[in-house]
Amino acid sequence: MSSAIKHEKRRDEILTKALDVFVEEGFENTTFQKIADRCDITRTTLYIYFKNKKDIFNYSIKLLLEKVEGGIRLTQSDTLLSSVEKITKVLLDILGHLEENRKLLYVILDYLLHMSKTNVDPGKRVRRRTIRLRHILASLVIDGIKTGDIKPVSVKTAGDFLYGFIDAAIFRLVVLRQENLGELRKTVGFAVKQFATSQ
Repeated sequence: MSSAIKHEKRRDEILTKALDVFVEEGFENTTFQKIADRCDITRTTLYIYFKNKKDIFNYSIKLLLEKVEGGIRLTQSDTLLSSVEKITKVLLDILGHLEENRKLLYVILDYLLHMSKTNVDPGKRVRRRTIRLRHILASLVIDGIKTGDIKPVSVKTAGDFLYGFIDAAIFRLVVLRQENLGELRKTVGFAVKQFATSQ
């Protein structure tokens, strides 16, 4: 195994254990030392992989978004799917990623609550992180209108509507602590079909 692969494997192991610490301790009470202790390594070794706890947190979010966006790109390029099918698949795939990354969602919520106590606008941070995803959803709607798969609608309103399912999924997983998003998946399938020119 090459040293680069070993480095990435070790980094992933650190991320997994760090998320456990964040969930147990909360973002504010998590320290670099606690993460190092959980990983059975020294802080010096941990610095080889990450600069600080916020770097670990940001890297976790970056990995999740890269996975989500990679799947979206594959779906967008699938010429066998209609626009309605693409939007449905993208949303269902995102719901799957959210279910798989429930721990990270807990940490993100804790971090946003921590930020709101310091008079920092958490909404601004969230919008900055999600702007690309919102843009992708809007572009899928635009493509659907152009091909005639989707009824002429306000792209912004449709994009906000579709993004609302992501907000609902996060709320159900993190606040309501639902085990899965089965009911929401059915709703997504039904709702997106309402955009279709022929149902």
